[in-house]
Amino acid sequence: MKTMWNYAMKQKKLLLLNFLCVFGFILIELGLPTLLAKMLDQGVANNDMSVVKQVGWQMVLVTAVGIILNISLAVVGAKLNTGIIKYIREDMMENIQRFSHKEYEDFGMSSLITRTTNDAFQVMNFMGMILRMGFITPIMFIASLYMIVRTSPSLTIFVFIGLPFLILGMLVIAKFSEPLSSRQQKNLDNINLILRENLSGLRVIRAFVNETFEEKRFDNVNNAYATSSMKLFKLMASAQPAFFFLFNIIMVLVIWFGSIQINDGSLEVGNLIAFIEYIFHALFSFMLFASVFMMYPRAAISAARVQEVLDVEPAIQDNQSGITETKTQGVIEFDKVSFAYPGHSESPVIRDVSFTANPGETIAFIGSTGSGKSTLIQLIPRFYDVSRGSIKIDGVDVRDYKLKSLREKIGYIPQKAVLFSGTIADNLRFGKQEATEEEMKEALDIAQATEFVSQKPQGLLEPITEGGSNFSGGQKQRLAIARAIIRKPAIYVFDDSFSALDYRTDAMLRQRLKKETTESTVLIVAQRVSTIMHADKIIVLNEGDVVGMGTHKELLKTCQIYYDIASSQLTEEELK
Repeated sequence: MKTMWNYAMKQKKLLLLNFLCVFGFILIELGLPTLLAKMLDQGVANNDMSVVKQVGWQMVLVTAVGIILNISLAVVGAKLNTGIIKYIREDMMENIQRFSHKEYEDFGMSSLITRTTNDAFQVMNFMGMILRMGFITPIMFIASLYMIVRTSPSLTIFVFIGLPFLILGMLVIAKFSEPLSSRQQKNLDNINLILRENLSGLRVIRAFVNETFEEKRFDNVNNAYATSSMKLFKLMASAQPAFFFLFNIIMVLVIWFGSIQINDGSLEVGNLIAFIEYIFHALFSFMLFASVFMMYPRAAISAARVQEVLDVEPAIQDNQSGITETKTQGVIEFDKVSFAYPGHSESPVIRDVSFTANPGETIAFIGSTGSGKSTLIQLIPRFYDVSRGSIKIDGVDVRDYKLKSLREKIGYIPQKAVLFSGTIADNLRFGKQEATEEEMKEALDIAQATEFVSQKPQGLLEPITEGGSNFSGGQKQRLAIARAIIRKPAIYVFDDSFSALDYRTDAMLRQRLKKETTESTVLIVAQRVSTIMHADKIIVLNEGDVVGMGTHKELLKTCQIYYDIASSQLTEEELK
């Protein structure tokens, strides 16, 4: 509840206006039965038309004010609601952007999506009920009870007899709805997970003719969600008929005994009608409050899931007072670097790696799958922090930099080229926001992307669909490379970024890149020896250990693992 109110309190003026509208609306609603009783008992009963007209006009005025207040309440409530969900999602997105890889892995992408969309929506729905019904119902209930006791104390007993049953039913439903709500949200996480895997892996599913298997897999999680939702909705649905059954019993008893009192002359007709109105307001307010209360467990679970995201302290903390500028640009030093994934400190994936890279040099990494190549270079922009040793850029430990300044030095091209929805120009400007058209064309030219971009109907303004699905793997890689080139960073990090390119394009791109990066440090992770054989230094990794370091020709003679990799890819002539 604290999470929800914290966001509501960010809009204090609207919150106060909402309360004033609620208070005014209650006065209007309870004023109408009082005026009606006066009209009947003083006007109709005495055949005094002047009283009837006077009270009638008062009722019209009160009704008009009530309509205005009701509309105002709806408008203010809508503004408050949209503001709450806006602030929640903004804060969640801001914190998620600060997450390290560990936090993403802990939560899972599907769960983060559910928390940002569905859970935030559940919180908004509940706050909408609270701001409207949650304010109205308690005040309306208390005020109605006061008017009930004031109008006819003898009939009040029937209301108080029914209240314990209403409270008991509300508590029972709230108790059982909490575990069902928790299960429902977890099942929704699973639906998102399966759906994301199905959509992203659609071609693989079709290639292996596994559509039926995936349909059954989705049916299982979908049925689990439907079952938990059905139980929850049945539980909630049982509240209303039970309430109206009890409400009708109370009304029958009130009318029965009220009629007896009218016959005895101890109660007037107008007062009985007003009394019935007060009972309706009191019990209906209680039912609405019970509905809000029964919604609370579900909203509380969603709010807790939202708060979990907001409370997470990322493993990679930004150094707010860190270094922002250095004299040199691009000098990298690895000093006995070891790394183990969080929770697996006993089994490091990188062990005692040391090397130095200077501007103008190309350092390449090669090794078998799982040898730690990609993990090693992900330590440079601090996607992970080293477990032991240190990484220095321009003489400063990467942990002593302000994160933004550190990453601005680096042009990172990941294994899987990631393009964002928008246009080609939008994606290139992701590397440099103020890039001119000439700069974009130059970057595309270096990345060997000019030909296919120029063939697009809209050129640089060609739309890119979600995930870049309207481009081939090689085209996406070249656009990702161009995005890094346009930034002109001090350090280029290519994480197997040439794998989807044909040999000719690969060679031409590297030739142009060498001219472009004469003053930059280039780090390349590759599987193809032809991609790295001209590097200034090649580092051979095997199961996290450096087993060879030198030039291509040196390693052919001194490192058996490198020779085995090279001999599987190169001809005898190339091995000489």
